[in-house]
Amino acid sequence: MTSIDIDHEQHDDRHDQHDVAGPDEPSTPGDDRVARLVHPRAIRWFHWINVPLLTIMVWSGLRIYWAEDVYAFGIGSWEWFAFFPEVVYEQLGLDRRLARGMAFHFSFGWLFVINGVAYSIYLALTGEWRHIVPDRRVPKEAAQVVAHDLHLRKDAPPQGKYNAAQRMAYTAVLVMAAILVISGFAIYKPTQLHPLPYLFGGYQGARLTHFAMTIGIVLFFVVHLLQVARAGWNNFRSMITGYSLEPASPAGVAAPDVTTPTDEEATS
Repeated sequence: MTSIDIDHEQHDDRHDQHDVAGPDEPSTPGDDRVARLVHPRAIRWFHWINVPLLTIMVWSGLRIYWAEDVYAFGIGSWEWFAFFPEVVYEQLGLDRRLARGMAFHFSFGWLFVINGVAYSIYLALTGEWRHIVPDRRVPKEAAQVVAHDLHLRKDAPPQGKYNAAQRMAYTAVLVMAAILVISGFAIYKPTQLHPLPYLFGGYQGARLTHFAMTIGIVLFFVVHLLQVARAGWNNFRSMITGYSLEPASPAGVAAPDVTTPTDEEATS
């Protein structure tokens, strides 16, 4: 996809962003809300394609891990929790299916990589990365967001497309995904790609890193789903239709374009 194609696509998405109702919701007399574009079409595609891909990757990865489930949480000789109890494998039907797990994992892993590379290129070409990558103000504002969510702070800090805590979380999950892929290749072809295992201290280090990143991404999705449920239907719908229904701007005041970074963001 060229930059010209992307610009044309974003123009198609934006042309009706100030209509008084979303594409799936007709306007009603006296409705003072407007539908504004929050998530461009490409972002929505990359997001939703990742849902089944990551589900299959985790499911098939657990089938591979079952063959040698060596990790546990504990201190010294005291073991508190093993990853994972045998009942987990039995209830989910993950035991004794190593070959099937490997076939699915290696096949869908390539699709996950392709989707991730395409997403990264899109972020770079369109400038959407400015909405995600933290700047110098983000750590302080993220603490304020957490304090507000815990009802320790009355007013929420100002935010753009995403708040500071979201920007830190989304950047962290992108980094984890990159490490997941690199460590996965180190495990998949340790001889052919022999420099890669050295990045993690050897094959076992790469395997431990791969496992830890998987746990981290699963925890991210659990928190992400809880936050989506907390934010409500309008927030969830915006990731499906691209539009969010928001209060209309006062007369004479132009509504901000959430898809375009501000001058301050562009220079930060």
